[in-house]
Amino acid sequence: GTGRVSTATGPGLGLRSGERQTMNNPEAVFTLLYVVLSFCFVFTPTEFRSAGLTVQDLLADQLGSEQLAFVHYHIRRTTATLVAHSLLPLGYYAGMCFASSDEKNYYFLVSWGWIIYLLVAVLTPAVVSLIVLYWSSKNWSNHPIARSLAFYALPQSSWRAVASSINIEFRRIDKFASGAPGARVIVTDTWVMKVTTYHVHVAQQQDIHLTLTESRQHELCPDLSTPVQFLTIQVGVINPRITPFDIRLNSTEYGELREKLHTTIRNAHNVVIHQSLSDMFLDTFKIQVELNQRYHLSGNQELESCIGCMQTAANIKLVKICMEPNDGECQQCYCRPMWCLTCMGKWFASRQDQQHPETWLSNRVPCPTCRSKFCILDISIVC
Repeated sequence: GTGRVSTATGPGLGLRSGERQTMNNPEAVFTLLYVVLSFCFVFTPTEFRSAGLTVQDLLADQLGSEQLAFVHYHIRRTTATLVAHSLLPLGYYAGMCFASSDEKNYYFLVSWGWIIYLLVAVLTPAVVSLIVLYWSSKNWSNHPIARSLAFYALPQSSWRAVASSINIEFRRIDKFASGAPGARVIVTDTWVMKVTTYHVHVAQQQDIHLTLTESRQHELCPDLSTPVQFLTIQVGVINPRITPFDIRLNSTEYGELREKLHTTIRNAHNVVIHQSLSDMFLDTFKIQVELNQRYHLSGNQELESCIGCMQTAANIKLVKICMEPNDGECQQCYCRPMWCLTCMGKWFASRQDQQHPETWLSNRVPCPTCRSKFCILDISIVC
């Protein structure tokens, strides 16, 4: 009986002894923690960004404001990020010196292998410092972002004039912006930009051709319970001195991106795009309104810009034609044309019960201006 107990408990004691040995090895614990933290610091997950453990958060006072000076902010950010990441190997060696408490392990750190590692760890930030020194010369004109902007500068101008144009457009509220800070896509009236950890890709809309190259579907998403489709779009540039780049975004944002672009996106591989419920409704809404009776303007009346987007002419007039004037719930609207078809469709969808999309087309909503109720049959395109 005693022998059986001894045999059964032997492996358990060995496992506990191994765990105890690992916990008593501070070098192994420090190595594991440092690798995990360094990986999260370089490839910042959502939790690290929420906690403010990123280069742009830790050095917020030194980097300035992205909203006020987009280009100069990212010149400083990419430089600071490169310097911070180059110090990680040296930080590991310094931490190991503190973690190695006994004399035996300390002498292990001065072996030939560790001396070579230390040399590389010291040379890495030294080389990066020389690169940063070169970038900062001529008032940062040698920085990769500044050099790419210089290709778009007029003959009598410089990259700073291009940067000023980008800064002004970035401050506008109608820009398209999507993605995480390390892979953000920004589209303004003139520019298409991709913000990465170490660089900002910039292309002028009039010089690009876009190709939808890939689609990937993720079954699990931390923010949504439904599968998420991500699209990859290649941004080709006519100027051979500008390197082409790819942008990646959620398929539900594809419609909004197309509205901001001045060129079409070529679907070379016939990728099937999964639209959001609102986008599918908007397409159906436009088809239905096209079938409705048209509204003819009087000769002296001119169309103004849509007050919703301020980009297209207001081409929608609400006229009660679904029933007789005094019948039904719909009311006569006396507002002049103030909305475009897309904005009116978005307003119509926003006032619906999101849990019952099958009732959207048959429901009534209030006019966004005077609150008179109308249905989809009362929406007339101005001609």
